[in-house]
Amino acid sequence: MASARENILARIRAKQGKAASPTTAEREAVRARIALHPQSPRPRVDWEPVARFREQALMLSSTVEEADLAAVPAAVARYLAEQGLARSAVCWDELAALAWRAAGIEIDVREARDGDLVGITGAFCAIAETGTLMTVSGPRTPASASLLPETHIAVLPASRILRGMEDAWQLLRDELREPPRAVNFISGPSRTADIEQTVTLGAHGPYRVHIILTDR
Repeated sequence: MASARENILARIRAKQGKAASPTTAEREAVRARIALHPQSPRPRVDWEPVARFREQALMLSSTVEEADLAAVPAAVARYLAEQGLARSAVCWDELAALAWRAAGIEIDVREARDGDLVGITGAFCAIAETGTLMTVSGPRTPASASLLPETHIAVLPASRILRGMEDAWQLLRDELREPPRAVNFISGPSRTADIEQTVTLGAHGPYRVHIILTDR
């Protein structure tokens, strides 16, 4: 898929009399143009981001708690026990070093597969205005861990909660420079009202989203 896209773009550039790949100067000119582009009008955002995020996430049927990063495995163990779930999960690599075994949790660091019931992930950032998590795909951050299991547990540093969508995209441009293959926005459990206009959770993905806010 990537090579097909590159071939198409290369043919377009050839018709324009340009080299097959953009030069460093071209890329920097585009980044400068984006940076200078003024933001559209935004609503008032005079609220505190962490409190706003919690409020909005709860309205979306997510659950939220706070814990020190080292205490995350114990918090996950309590949550799984409260929900009557087995203490096993697929997990992102960035969280693998936490003391899961000491908390009685077995983790597999891999993409989620059919039959995995719990996925534990981080998040690139979060949007306070809407209570939304933003994740980006990559070798160490497989999207399947947040999309396939019935229960998604997200570990999010409070410092990564931004005010609005505009701020989230700007952070992505600043930190990643190149866009990832996929960006996912998670606003609570999956839901649909297609059948008799009755809201049903978990129709197209997790029906539980639990967010643990950490200090780092």
